Amino acid sequence: MHTRDAITLGETTDRLALVAAWWESQYFSAQEQAALALAEEVTNISGPPTRTWDDDALTDEQVSAITWLAIVMNTWNRIAIRSHYPVAP
Repeated sequence: MHTRDAITLGETTDRLALVAAWWESQYFSAQEQAALALAEEVTNISGPPTRTWDDDALTDEQVSAITWLAIVMNTWNRIAIRSHYPVAP
């Protein structure tokens, strides 16, 4: 669903294919890398915060928005996992 939406909104298949290894790619801007690092930090609740994303690439408002979006997505993912929600291919 999200891949289809991203492509519809103009995202490239190259960048989507590499998002899982974004830190090894040159496809993402410094701001995008900071956003991805922040989202991963919010998702990894078992580890200590690394703050690798905190390089002034994001405004306070962007940090807040990304944090909340990551929390919401993680919540829905955990509900889907716990309820054994079937994921469409």
